[in-house]
Amino acid sequence: MNNLKTVFLFGLLTAVLVGIGWAIGGYGGMIAFLVIAAVMNFAGFWFSDKLALRMSGAREVTMQQEPRLHSLIEEVAAQAGMPKPKVYVIENDTPNAFATGRSPKHAAVAVTTGIMRLLDERELRGVVGHELSHVRNRDILINTMVATLAGAITMIAWMLQWSLIFGGGRRDSRNNPLGMIALLATIILAPLAATLIRLAISRSREYEADASGARMVHDPEALASALEKLHLGVQRQPMPENGVTQATAHMYIVNPLKGEGLATLFSTHPPIEERVARLHRMARGGF
Repeated sequence: MNNLKTVFLFGLLTAVLVGIGWAIGGYGGMIAFLVIAAVMNFAGFWFSDKLALRMSGAREVTMQQEPRLHSLIEEVAAQAGMPKPKVYVIENDTPNAFATGRSPKHAAVAVTTGIMRLLDERELRGVVGHELSHVRNRDILINTMVATLAGAITMIAWMLQWSLIFGGGRRDSRNNPLGMIALLATIILAPLAATLIRLAISRSREYEADASGARMVHDPEALASALEKLHLGVQRQPMPENGVTQATAHMYIVNPLKGEGLATLFSTHPPIEERVARLHRMARGGF
């Protein structure tokens, strides 16, 4: 269901892009900005793992330094039929974790020192399952494609705004009051729609990672318990903003900045209560 929702929302995002292409005089400008956005996001996709790890202050650890963590991640990766990812630790009391990497062969899992102190081994295994599911489900690629379209829409709307200021844009729209109103609505609403769709896809991928991660470790209740603890832990002690930004916050298993206090509509993460409820239903249904 979450995969179908992602496909639908991705198609809707594409439709928004095509729908505003006419506003700058045809599809030539739309294609040009789509190419620019694609190049930018491809670079982000290719280097996102290194950037995320560097921005978070993560350091790679060896088996000798963190034998328990290495063994747990190796065990879950074997259950998933994936190569063992690189293992990183973030010296931070806020309990959280994220995975990155453009493919299972180029993956890394990073956990904070806070999460290792807070969770027991069963709960931490559930978190690792969630993170490895993101890698196996190619969520980084999906998010990159979505960001490409959303970025192109934003750039087109921005260029259209300046085109109107300096007397450009489609002549029929400028001479038609209704057309001008539609044009202004497009400039304002199209980027907002693109943002909302992108966030909805991000939340959908979180639900999918919860479900597939719980199946991976055969323990939905463990992940449910971990999410509840992490939610409370982050509310008590959000991650300092010098270690994470809005651009990377979506990568973490729970929002590292303000817990789940943001309005659901504008959050990259689904409500913890709904995530936990879904996992409990999985457990009762035998998943």
